[in-house]
Amino acid sequence: MDVNRVKQILSSSADIEVLYNGMSVWIDQINEDSTTATVHLRGPLEERSVVEISELQEH
Repeated sequence: MDVNRVKQILSSSADIEVLYNGMSVWIDQINEDSTTATVHLRGPLEERSVVEISELQEH
């Protein structure tokens, strides 16, 4: 995925599924370097991770 698509997803009201390593995640924010994003798994766990935007996939 690219940074422009992540920005579109963040500004959208639609529920767009994004995968990281095959797991469904919510994107919380794009980080200042514009190559990483903070995400957390969908579901009860709120643990956040910083991941490379290029590793995110739209499902």
